[in-house]
Amino acid sequence: MKKRFGWFLAIIVALIMTVVPLGQTQHAQAADNSLEQIQKKGVLVMGTSPDYPPYEFQATVNGKSKIVGMDVQIGKQVAKDLGVKLKIKSMSFDSLLVALQTGKIDMIISGMNPTPSRRKNVDFTHVYYQGGYDIVINKTDKAKYKNKNSFKNGTLGAQTGTTQYNAVKNQTTAKAKGMTSQSDLILALQSHKVDGVAMEKPSAEAYVANNKSLVAIPSDFNMSSSATSSAIAFRKGSTSLVNKVNKTVDRIKKRNLVKKQYLPAAGKYLKTNTVNTSMGHYWKAFATGIEYTLIITVCSVFFGFIIGILLALARMAKGNPLKTAIRWLATAYVEFIRGTPMMVQVMFVYFGLGLFVNLPALTSGIIAISLNSGAYVAEYIRGGINSVDVGQTEAARSLGMSNGETMRYVVLPQALKNIWPSLGNEFITLIKDSSIVSIIGVTELIYQSNIVRSDTYRGVAPIVVIMVLYFILTFTASRILNYFERRMQHD
Repeated sequence: MKKRFGWFLAIIVALIMTVVPLGQTQHAQAADNSLEQIQKKGVLVMGTSPDYPPYEFQATVNGKSKIVGMDVQIGKQVAKDLGVKLKIKSMSFDSLLVALQTGKIDMIISGMNPTPSRRKNVDFTHVYYQGGYDIVINKTDKAKYKNKNSFKNGTLGAQTGTTQYNAVKNQTTAKAKGMTSQSDLILALQSHKVDGVAMEKPSAEAYVANNKSLVAIPSDFNMSSSATSSAIAFRKGSTSLVNKVNKTVDRIKKRNLVKKQYLPAAGKYLKTNTVNTSMGHYWKAFATGIEYTLIITVCSVFFGFIIGILLALARMAKGNPLKTAIRWLATAYVEFIRGTPMMVQVMFVYFGLGLFVNLPALTSGIIAISLNSGAYVAEYIRGGINSVDVGQTEAARSLGMSNGETMRYVVLPQALKNIWPSLGNEFITLIKDSSIVSIIGVTELIYQSNIVRSDTYRGVAPIVVIMVLYFILTFTASRILNYFERRMQHD
């Protein structure tokens, strides 16, 4: 049995490794008429990581949070010239290339450098901005650090997946600390978890201008021109689309619109963000986060419970070869799901299944968490069923009840009573685990807190707020669950 189970897992892994490259090849082949497809669809989906001012960041405009910055202005101009509407999709920087290759987005405008390694996987337009790198440090350390060579035996932070992160690893003796968000890096700097943060000059200038405790110093990184420039990325083989967008990029460069219009406009939003940085001012953002957190949790609990019951019954099936096969498959599913991280499962559902079905981020998150929860609930239910005295089943059968009726009316109600604390713990866990879906752009509490941090340049206050909100949610849920547990004990 163990040997067959090992073969099954090997087959699953092989299928996953085979399907993803095939899907990427199909996308590349279908991209020959990329310009026609975008114009026919009427919408251009731009992927970006809005934590990189002044390139892209969150700002509160007329009471609502929106993504702004010079890259957004470029995206709007590209969409206008193509005659389509622009849709902006937010996600972490290191997920952008995967999203592009799997068709979740049509282009990346996120201060991305057109390095040779990236060109192997995507097509880039002409460069629209040429910049450089600085290192942001605490002002109190200004006399201590002068450039990258000053951080010997220190720690330098940089956003994962970026050229500056590679520069920190390869051109300094400092320990490299990678994080997915610039705001997380600045928080790490201010809490002295890192000694400096390497980032592009415009971003460094933006953070320093809005935080008087920070200062920027030259990095002195030895970088090629491609590593200090920014371009728009499209799926590999999108020749017609890239050629069309190049005309827009060339016109933007010829008129010097980035420095004359786009950067000054971004600067105004940066100043607006710091007018009112109180957490009460962002109550709508936190309310939205609570709303999505509850939607994900409730839906995942509901579907996870149904999946758990089916899997538990399947794992207990005995008899003919068909039932044996069902039991074997259910066992394999439970072991596989419990043996892989939920974050990987969320990314696989969103990006992997996205090769075949274009699922929204919220739907993908609910599906992934439900499938994960179902595997754990199945074990709770199976344990609960086994805890019911066999005499209960024998008594029900002696009264003429069928196997199905016995399970439904006698065994399951008693099993549910026995495992209620475990199910309650699963519900509480899901409230907190829902934060994982922020990596694919679902606007739950963690996502909203990152928005507030990007808006206000305050690192600790938003974290304190969401800690309190999570506690209120979990404490309230636990009290409700305890109430029903006491009712069941009384019955």
